[in-house]
Amino acid sequence: QVQVVESGGGLVQAGGSLRLSCGASGSILSIKAMGWYRQAPGKQRELVTTITNGGSTNYADSVKGRFTISRDNAKNTVYLQMNSLKAEDTAVYYCNADVYRPGTVVGGNAFRYWGQGTQVTVSS
Repeated sequence: QVQVVESGGGLVQAGGSLRLSCGASGSILSIKAMGWYRQAPGKQRELVTTITNGGSTNYADSVKGRFTISRDNAKNTVYLQMNSLKAEDTAVYYCNADVYRPGTVVGGNAFRYWGQGTQVTVSS
C-alpha cells in the first residue's frame, strides 16, 4: 500500500507564511507527479499546484506569485511554500501522489493516492 501524509498546517495572520510538507511512502516504484488541492467550507475541492518528476509545475491563477511547490525526489516529498496568505486561502489542503507501483510495465498507469489533509486558517 501507499501512504501520503501532510504536515505543516496551522493558523496564521493575513500576509504571513506557512510551509506544508507531504511525503509518500510504501509500495512505490516511482512517482509521476505530486500536487496540492484545497477545499474550503461549502466549496468544491480545487487544484492549487502540481509538480512532475521532471520538475514541471502548474499553479492555479489565485496562487501564482505567492505559492511555490518544490520536490525532493529522493525522499518522495513535496513542499508548498505559501507566502502573502489571504483569508480566502483558508481551507483544508490535500496532497496527492500519482504512483507507479512495483511491477508496472512501460506505459502502464499511475495510481493516485491522497493524504488526509491539513487545515490552513488565515485570519484577517
